[in-house]
Amino acid sequence: MNKIDVRGLAFDNLTVEETLETLLGRLRAGEQTALFTPNAEIVQACVDDPSLYPIIGSADVLIPDGIGVVKAARILGTPLKEKVAGVVIGEKLAAALAEEEGQSLFLLGGKPQVAETAACRLTEKYPGLSIAGVHDGYFQKEGPENEAVLEEIRKSGASVVYVCLGAPAQEKWIYANRAALPDVRILAGLGGSVDIYAGTAKRAPKIFIRLGLEWFYRLLREPKRIGRMMNLPKFYFGTWRYKLRGNKEK
Repeated sequence: MNKIDVRGLAFDNLTVEETLETLLGRLRAGEQTALFTPNAEIVQACVDDPSLYPIIGSADVLIPDGIGVVKAARILGTPLKEKVAGVVIGEKLAAALAEEEGQSLFLLGGKPQVAETAACRLTEKYPGLSIAGVHDGYFQKEGPENEAVLEEIRKSGASVVYVCLGAPAQEKWIYANRAALPDVRILAGLGGSVDIYAGTAKRAPKIFIRLGLEWFYRLLREPKRIGRMMNLPKFYFGTWRYKLRGNKEK
């Protein structure tokens, strides 16, 4: 696949539909796939903490879930085809799994009962979808509790797991535990998608998404995000500096 470097992370240059086709192709071929969906905030987190690079960069498929990453790629003269939102890919993959014989989905993350609600809503929307199991995100990510969750996933027989623990916690969890789940074909880090599927949170209206202002809608809904949003101008300024330095951070 064609890779585009954005601040030291190699993004796959795919459309939404191409991403879905890639995931299904790897699923049918029996290849284990880690799907990560960084936005500008996560890329900036890697810049600020380089120990995150090998974790985020370990993804088999890395897609730009944020207009900021797409704009940065354009600044660098290596444009990406489009933004590929994790929540969209997750829903399209769920719809495709409903048509795939012998495949099932495990939902991991969210507050108690959220994953259950998401599972119910997804199976109502896609009647052929098999939900292998669910578990909330409130467990210790190491030690006995984590081992119990891993065993639950293994026993479920799930071929796909949506890991919705928030970034970078979900990427760290997949990086640390994918080898312990050899029969899982796709491990997708999808952030707050489980809340969207459950209906406990909503995506921005289409006009905000079309104008690349989904981040602004979230800020209006959650003003406390202002501190995190300040990473956006830092990211854009750093991208111009990165370009002038010949695609080097320092």
